[in-house]
Parts: sequence; C-alpha cells; structure tokens
Amino acid sequence: MEQVLSWLAAHPYILLFVVVAGAVLLGKVTLAGYSLGMVASAIVVGAAISAWASLYGIKMKYDDFAKSLFYYLFMYGVGLRTGPSFVNSLKGDGLKFAILAVFCSVLGVLGASGFAKLWDLPTGAAGGILAGAMTMSAALGSAEEAVRQGAVTLRPGETAESVSSMIAVSYGLTYIWGTVGIILICKYLPRWWRVDAKAAAKKYEEEFGVPNVDDAAMTGFRPLALRAYRLTNDDIVGWSVRHFLDKYPQYKVLNVRRGDERLDAPDDLKFQKDDVIALGGRLDVMTEKMGLIGPEVPDAKALNIPIDSAEILVTNKDMEGKELGELQKADFAGQIALHSIERGGVPIPVGLHTKLQRLDVLFVGGVKSAVDHAAALLGKAARPSTVTDLLMWSVGMILGFLIGLLGFRVQGSMVTLGAGAGLLVSGVIVSSIASRIRFIGYTPNAARNIIEDLGLVLFIAMVGVNSGAALISQLTGAITLKILIAGFITTTIPPILVWAIGYHLMNINAAVLMGGVAGARTHSGPAREAAKEIDSSVPWVGFPIGYAVAGVLLTVFGYLSMALAK
Repeated sequence: MEQVLSWLAAHPYILLFVVVAGAVLLGKVTLAGYSLGMVASAIVVGAAISAWASLYGIKMKYDDFAKSLFYYLFMYGVGLRTGPSFVNSLKGDGLKFAILAVFCSVLGVLGASGFAKLWDLPTGAAGGILAGAMTMSAALGSAEEAVRQGAVTLRPGETAESVSSMIAVSYGLTYIWGTVGIILICKYLPRWWRVDAKAAAKKYEEEFGVPNVDDAAMTGFRPLALRAYRLTNDDIVGWSVRHFLDKYPQYKVLNVRRGDERLDAPDDLKFQKDDVIALGGRLDVMTEKMGLIGPEVPDAKALNIPIDSAEILVTNKDMEGKELGELQKADFAGQIALHSIERGGVPIPVGLHTKLQRLDVLFVGGVKSAVDHAAALLGKAARPSTVTDLLMWSVGMILGFLIGLLGFRVQGSMVTLGAGAGLLVSGVIVSSIASRIRFIGYTPNAARNIIEDLGLVLFIAMVGVNSGAALISQLTGAITLKILIAGFITTTIPPILVWAIGYHLMNINAAVLMGGVAGARTHSGPAREAAKEIDSSVPWVGFPIGYAVAGVLLTVFGYLSMALAK
C-alpha cells in the first residue's frame, strides 16, 4: 500500500480525482435515509488518504494557487445564482424571509465564535464549526482567507497549515448533525408547536391555487392542444374570425387553410365552407364542444405552426405582484404552457394566485407568436442555449478580484475584503445587471452548476488532503467533544428561534415557514422532507429568499467567525 500512496503523491492530479470519485461514492451511502453528501465526503476521503500516507512518511499537499482558483470559481458562481433573488429579498413579502435568514446567520456565527472563544479551542475551530453546523461549505474558504490576510493572529507553535487542518477537522465533525439535525428539526417543528402543518398547507393551496407537484412523475397529459377542423357547420359559415372569438373566447384561431393556400387569421377574415381551421387552446376546452366546426382532420399544412420554448425574465414593473390567474385573459392565453418558475435559481410551486416578482424566470413553451407576445408583456425572453458568455464571465471575475482588494483598517492593520467575498459581490452585481439587459453575460444553468459543484468539491478535496497529515497530531478527545457540543448547539438553537419568530411575530403560514427555516439554513434537504411530511409543495414557497440571503451571509461569515474568535 505504501507504493500506491507514494505513486498517488507523485501524481497529484490523479490523486485529486481519486478523492472526488471516492467522495461521490461515499456521498451516496445512506444510513437511515441520510447521507454525508458529496462535498462533506470529499473532506473525509481526502483527509483519510492523506493521514494514511503520513503514517508511511509520505506528504501529500496542494499549493494555495490551485486550491484558491477552484474556490474563487465557486464563489463567483454562487453570486451569479443568488444575485437576482438577493436583490428582490429586500422588498415585499420577501423581506420577512430575508430578516429570518439574517437572524439565523448571525446566531450561527455568534455561536461558533462564542464557543471557540469560551473553550479556547485551537485557531480555526470557529470557521469549521460555522461551516459544518450551518452546512455552508463555502465558509471554509472565507475562514482560510481570514488566516491568509492576517485577520487572525496565530498562537505560538501554530502555522497556517495547522489552522487550515483545524478548520477542516471541525467542519467534518459538525457537518453530520448539521445535516441530519436541521432535517429533523424542520420536519418536526410544527408537531412540537402543536400546529397542523397539513391543514396550513391545504389552506394555502386553496387560497393561492398551488397544486401539489412534488411527487409528480412524467405524464402523457399535455395542457395545451393544437387541432385542425374542416368547416361543415353551416351556422358558422360566413362568420368573421372576430365574431367567432367573441362567441368562443376560449379558442384561438391560428390560421385557415383554403384550398392549397394557408391564410393568416386577421379579425375580418370570413370563414367559408370546407375551410380547414387550426385552433389552439387548453385541452379541456378543446374537447368541450366536439363537432362545433366540423370533423377533426390531420391537416399537416394547417398544423405546421412554429412551436417555441423560452425562458422569460420578468422585468416589467407593471407585472410586479400580478397573479398568474390575471394572465388568463391575455391574448396569448391558451397558446403557451408555463412549465415552471424559478426565483433566485430555485423552482417554486406554481398556482393561479402565485404572485410574480421582478427577475422571476418563467419557463414556457407553445406557439412561437404567443411566446413572443408573453415575453413582450412580461419582460425579456432568452432561448435555451449551451453557449456561455466567457467575455462577461472574465469581466466579472476581474471585477470581483478588484473588489476584493478594497480594505479597511482594523486595530491599525489594513484588512481587505478578500477575493472570495469580492467575487461573491461581483457575481451578484453581474447577474442583477445581466438580468435587466436581455441576458447579457448569459450562463446556462447547467454550465453554472458544473462550475459551482466542481469548483467546491475540488476545493474541499484539496483542503482534506492538506489537512490529513496534521489530523492525527491535532485532535484529542477533549477537543473533539467540545467541537461536537458546540456544533450541536449551533445547529439546533437558531432554526427553533427562527420558527418561533416567524410563526408568532410575523404570522407566516406554518407550511410556508417550514421552507423558510430550511432556506435560512441554506439546506434544501429539510424543505424536501417537510414537503413529504405534509404531502404538499407549499414549503418550497418559503425557501428561495432565505436560501439566497443566508447563502451570501454565511459564506462571508466564515471570515467573521475567525476574527471574532480571537
């Protein structure tokens, strides 16, 4: 085995992806329905291999440039994802969830740094406890930046390497309850409060028209239909298109084939016998009046209608607060289908009373002309693309590094924001601007996700490998117990207090608040489990805003926790 470990140490790129592969496999292992996940597993696998190698005198280590590069890519990706939702959280109903997220994040950083200071834990423990207990892996990077920038004074005998190891070790010890604990807490909070969350969800569904789509599978049902009918009904012969639509507004006349010619459908066009009329509308109304015009025909020419799909970004101020049900009378109604809505990169349940917010992204499909009309009314449309605007990406990264150079004086020393925080801010700025200028700087979700996922897991894997050698010498039974207790309290208390404030002071619907608590803790697992517990999609309504705000704050608070624990 010594030869294998020595060979891996000599080939660091292979070692890195061995760790990633091991993290993916370990992350899939479940115990009582719970798993570590890929990111936390990366630090476990990396540290284990490195610690094992150190027993043979083999040193495994990655330089700071490679490690930081992946972290910086991840941070910029997070900024791009959370930017629009972060900006929108500062107004309207989103402000409640933003306040809860801020409160939860502040409690987390105070708990982590407070216990580290109270028990005189080794330098680095505060950052690791915060990252693990609040399940915010990105806080590891900002905690390390605090060391690199001199915001933390090292004790005699400590090195930057040993502090980095303690950050990683504390994270690994507290992450398990950080994950399992918040899922259990969020799931059972209503029971502890003797609140019927199922009834609350039902009330919300009825009030806002939100269907339960959480467990929906692929189905053959399609809500929209395009049909062609040969006009044989003498009562309709001679009617104009406008007269027909006034009489049957649930239908849309898309075109008329007369002989070999296909005609558009202006309001004054009059129907003639044997015309083939192409209609569009909802499937339920299309089947209500079978035979109204005449027999249905499979007319390829009439039905050769351009179909389109697009992502419509809501930018029109007049659409702010509009309910989806109010769009049923729009000229494009019945010709497009709304597949989903994303708010801050997170899907939300869709109902007739769902209120639109600026910078929501609507995923639609249907007749191309109708999609264009919807985009003109709501904001701007972007067609699915696999192309990333690398020029804008580069400009955003440069801007982030420049922002990171900004500093302020603390106790006579100049402390900069740091590249990580700068890139996060830059991503928020770029995504907010890009969303207003017809998707300039477009980055497909899939591309951004791979940058985020790969950047974070590679960074964490390197942290794990670098910390492995110091793991054995640094960790004692007493320190381990203190870190576990600190992590347990930091995980458990904030969400309970967030629930109490949201329920009693803000009067938030209990089912929605379950998702709000999960968002404030930046973990989708609790929202998913809450939705299953009450058999409703409603918890996801409260998730996106808190997730965006807490995600930004906790990432930066990794730095703050280290400074406060001095």
